[in-house]
Amino acid sequence: MKNLAFIIVALIVLVGCKPESEKTADTIYFGGDIITMSGDSPKYAEAVVVKDGKILFVGSKDEAMTFEGSETELFDLQGKTMLPGFIDGHCHFGGFGAQAVGANLLASPDGQVSDIDALVNSLKEWAKGPDLKRVGWIYGMGYDDAVLKEGRHPTKEDLDKVSTEIPVIAIHISGHFVVLNSAGLKAVGITAETKNPEGGIIRRMPGSNEPNGVLEELAAIPVMMKIITPKNEEDVFYFLDKAQDLALKFGYTTAEEGRAFGNHEDFMNYAEKKGFKIDVVSYLDYSMRNNVKGLSCSANMETHEVTGESFNRMNSPWTGKKYTNGYRVGGMKITLDGSPQGRTAWCTEPYLIPPDGQKEGYRGYPAIPDDKIVEGLFEKAFQQNWQVEIHTNGDAAIDQLIRTMRPAAEKYGNDDRRIVMIHGQFLRRDQYKDLKELKIIPSMFTMHTFYWGDWYKQIIGPERAQQICPAKSLIDDGFKITIHTDAPVALPNLMQIVWASVNRVSRSGDLMGPDERITPYQAMQAITIWSAWQHFEEDKKGSIAEGKLADLVILSDNPLKIDPMKINNISVEATIKEGKMIYKK
Repeated sequence: MKNLAFIIVALIVLVGCKPESEKTADTIYFGGDIITMSGDSPKYAEAVVVKDGKILFVGSKDEAMTFEGSETELFDLQGKTMLPGFIDGHCHFGGFGAQAVGANLLASPDGQVSDIDALVNSLKEWAKGPDLKRVGWIYGMGYDDAVLKEGRHPTKEDLDKVSTEIPVIAIHISGHFVVLNSAGLKAVGITAETKNPEGGIIRRMPGSNEPNGVLEELAAIPVMMKIITPKNEEDVFYFLDKAQDLALKFGYTTAEEGRAFGNHEDFMNYAEKKGFKIDVVSYLDYSMRNNVKGLSCSANMETHEVTGESFNRMNSPWTGKKYTNGYRVGGMKITLDGSPQGRTAWCTEPYLIPPDGQKEGYRGYPAIPDDKIVEGLFEKAFQQNWQVEIHTNGDAAIDQLIRTMRPAAEKYGNDDRRIVMIHGQFLRRDQYKDLKELKIIPSMFTMHTFYWGDWYKQIIGPERAQQICPAKSLIDDGFKITIHTDAPVALPNLMQIVWASVNRVSRSGDLMGPDERITPYQAMQAITIWSAWQHFEEDKKGSIAEGKLADLVILSDNPLKIDPMKINNISVEATIKEGKMIYKK
């Protein structure tokens, strides 16, 4: 009997003891504010235990230390703040590299270009560097005619001061306009005889058909994409390395390519041969017509004609919710109008100041004028069960989204498709009901309140300007919203978008719709757990919880405790992806 009792006790001990390698942590984080982002109000933990790229334990420091082993790293936050890794509601990761490499034409606080002379000088200085040979064009990104002292776009004559021999392109902050010098226009074949494409405009010299260098929308975007897209594998990898460096600096652990064209092939190639450090999810533009390894959309951007066969090719191993070496295709992108600050957004009320060449009563214009074509896009997307993101800034474009999506939703059902309305600058309150009925997620570009609030007061009037990019009223109405940088429209600085969402202060210091200000915690939800949910990843990301990926970010200050007007001064101290610190300031 004694021997039997001894065996039973021994078995109990053996069953209760796991090998040290199974129960011990790789890293234990403690010593700062750890905001879990679980629930509707702030919750803090004393420590986080990480093992094999996942979160093993969240709770008290004393309990966390029971996971310490001989190889465990003890990481003292030293008063810094830890949150889940950031997930931008909408950005263009493929443009991060171009932004990091090209001349910075942004105005303050992201750059120093406040007039056309400064723009010209920035491009000249960049041309002296090593990347001109790599690109073949002198280029820069981010100029803003609404902020430039001259109050206008530069023209080919301005850019001819940079060079008359080398082609030059300046890309507008919205990404919906570009300006070419004379050599650039010649390089892309645009002359006085070139007609405007549907959905785009080639601006002309006064009293003639001679191009003045400014291209809008679908006259601009294909040209821009062709010029700044790297031409060989070495350059592709160079740009994507720079893109990741920039994303990590601002705390991204998941980035979105919100309108992929041929760069989708570059992402796949990079993923296969090198692998991304972070996760990148793409949404393929409906007009993408490169047949890429069995995954493409074939269309003509001028006629919007799309073939059913090409959409069927989207059903490939890259499409879905699983990442391969850090990359996946999440679905399709449709663009229904343009830029509100550029006055190409499609509105039901006219702009008070029409753009050059437009008459009184101008309301912007649709990117796809024919509703039947848009209905066909939704039909195919719903049939194939793809998630869709739809760019709509003007309220007329949002009306088009609602009426063209409804037939597919009624035919196929709309449970948990997580269709996303991108931007929604001029969203009307009466449209909330339709968005809710169609279960559309609003992803709001609230940074407009700072960057263009003062400009909107001029072009749409002070009363309407107070209503741009709503946020609090959407949350109060039951929506889970996300917020986004739309980078490289601006720098991919998510703390700047949080600051703008919380404060809604314009460049001049005016409050822009104070009733639409959200709390710092809601703003952080919108770039963590709510954004993870938007991307169908809430079971793995977005909060610090046991079993989720150890995607984490360490900040210099706590955005929930700091003076709200200082949130945009918060810096990212470290970015951690699946337990590995891949950026440290």
